[in-house]
Amino acid sequence: MASVRDEVGVYEYSGGIVGPGIAPAAIVRDGGVIRTGTPPGCWGPMITPKFQGGHEVTRPVLVEGAEIGDAIAIRLRKVRVTSLATSSGVMEFVDGRYVGDPFVAKLCPACGTTAPSSHVEGIGDDAVHCDSCGAEVSAFRFSNGYVIVLDRENQVSLTVNKQVAEALAQDAKVNSALPEASAQHSILSLARADIAGLAARMRPFLGNIGTSPSRDLPDSHNAGDFGTFLLDAPHGYSFSQEELDRHKTDGHMDTNSVREGAILICPVKIPGGGIYMGDMHAQQGNGEIAGHATDVAGEVELQVEVIKGLALDGPILLQNLDDVPFLARPLDAAERDAVIALGARYGQNEIEDNAPITFIGSGATLNDATKNGLDRAARITGIPYDEVMNRATIAGSIEISRLPGVVRVTFMCPKTILARLGILHLVEEQYG
Repeated sequence: MASVRDEVGVYEYSGGIVGPGIAPAAIVRDGGVIRTGTPPGCWGPMITPKFQGGHEVTRPVLVEGAEIGDAIAIRLRKVRVTSLATSSGVMEFVDGRYVGDPFVAKLCPACGTTAPSSHVEGIGDDAVHCDSCGAEVSAFRFSNGYVIVLDRENQVSLTVNKQVAEALAQDAKVNSALPEASAQHSILSLARADIAGLAARMRPFLGNIGTSPSRDLPDSHNAGDFGTFLLDAPHGYSFSQEELDRHKTDGHMDTNSVREGAILICPVKIPGGGIYMGDMHAQQGNGEIAGHATDVAGEVELQVEVIKGLALDGPILLQNLDDVPFLARPLDAAERDAVIALGARYGQNEIEDNAPITFIGSGATLNDATKNGLDRAARITGIPYDEVMNRATIAGSIEISRLPGVVRVTFMCPKTILARLGILHLVEEQYG
């Protein structure tokens, strides 16, 4: 039995799979701290054929005292970019180089080796080659891609031209800041530069963070939309819809407000929870419209807290106040006085004491994800479904996290309910 520690550092990664079959890195005490350095997600693992998922996340950390049917609150104390540059864009699949799903079951088109070991030769779309036969082997291409350099101090970024992209590719691993134990190829090696001179702000967040599902599955598919690729799949990670709904934890949210300062409350579906993280993005607008954002390496520090008896199906998010939708932000003193006066004018003296809460919903489409988020909110809070819809309409919002199907459902929830759930102290910590 591993010792329980107040602080844990985890710098080993799972190779694309999350679940009970991945050996835990450590056990952390309730209230303890987890630190890590995360490799980039998406494109690096995508062009590395031996990966069986689209990300490279940390090995899980168990939390002492967390039992199935509990929840774990994760305070994101630090989310910082370490990469100097990255590359991303809209993807295309290369036929003949995968079985059913190019994220999960890649193969060499020349020698037929499944999940082949590979290496990088040169620069460009054809840089990844099979170790067994030498054939070019990547299952993915850019239909439109870019290389972007990052100013971590001033939190700005800039896409570069082909000449700069190729110069960065000469030392791709260093410019990507790949951790020592990372097994992915750097996407900078492809040097695709279709957009040059586009400046953008940075606002880093974690695209894949949470607790382990109760059955092994590809890390990028731990959600209701990407998870549909596993339904009756022709590879070793085939699920039925009922199995997917039961086992997944919706860690792959691509929700841009899961950033430094936020609190994420996750379901416990295996003993100890199994906290993992990865897929940091330097920035992303709502929806991740291109399918992929600016995947970067980064430093992360979390603090964990077990919430006993809070049985969740998917995450609850307490966003930073700046990220809370306008209609769900707590009233300031002047607004509160105005509401009291308004109520007195009409004889409505009872005014609800409430605070914002956000439920993550996922599904095959945005409509499915919205219904899932509303269902979760109603089931956990005990508020009738139709009332949750009303609250999200006049004192909240439905926001797209990712196409095709992850949303956040935010509304003002009575504090008596938040207290019953055992999370009022977290809500008040976040919003006062």
